[in-house]
Amino acid sequence: MNDAVLMEEKYQRLTSLLKEWKSVCVAFSAGVDSSFLLDAAHRAIPDGVMAVTVLSSMVPARDAEEASAFCAARGIRLVTLQADEFSIPEFAGNAPERCYYCKRNIFSRILLAARENGISTVVEGSNADDLGDYRPGMRALAELGIRSPMLDCGLSKAEIRALARRNGVAAWDKPAGACLATRVPFGTRLTPELLGLIERAEYALADLGFSGGRVRVHDMLARIELPVSQMGKAVDEPLRTALTTVMRELGFRHVCLDLEGYVKGSMNRAVLP
Repeated sequence: MNDAVLMEEKYQRLTSLLKEWKSVCVAFSAGVDSSFLLDAAHRAIPDGVMAVTVLSSMVPARDAEEASAFCAARGIRLVTLQADEFSIPEFAGNAPERCYYCKRNIFSRILLAARENGISTVVEGSNADDLGDYRPGMRALAELGIRSPMLDCGLSKAEIRALARRNGVAAWDKPAGACLATRVPFGTRLTPELLGLIERAEYALADLGFSGGRVRVHDMLARIELPVSQMGKAVDEPLRTALTTVMRELGFRHVCLDLEGYVKGSMNRAVLP
């Protein structure tokens, strides 16, 4: 069986699963995974879909705007909730299990919103590639009964991108995103100001033409991770000066480029064997 046929079989399994549930509430962040999942659900059960976006300092404002536009274009009902994440001591203290407590808080709120609207099944966008990283939040999803249909169907990130492109989902080539708290070493206290700084720094990175990068923050040092293919232009003029200048203007005292390049979940090395 060739890859295209296998990918299509996985997509059909996803569609069948969504139809079995009859109605679903999709946790929607406007990233490629949740955008593809929401589009697939809307195609499978057009009258049985609700999207919920949780607003927080962990999610860039541009993503919230994209979520609203996505749902408006398809006529999907969108509910927005507040995470109130800094009320969670384990989150504010940036404990290694931060993600577990945060996910439990967020998805408890999404579950409540779904039930208030007569929907018993809440789905989220984890995929087969998410199994290889440190993800304590997955435990919270299991405890709350949240479904991960793309993971169940074995869909990989590459397959999701390909299917999203075929289905006309504009986010198909959007760089992978992650909670802004993942840019901070465990144990460094999280504040709205710190996460806001990271958001502005990564907007600046994108506005200079870099995609898929991260600004990891170590005190007042900005450690920039870029895909290896983009590292050359970061050290060539005039971008080197422009990048250094904008980071210094944001308040960083030192700016460095990580020679390893972008590494998914690199901060998790502190807790992984």
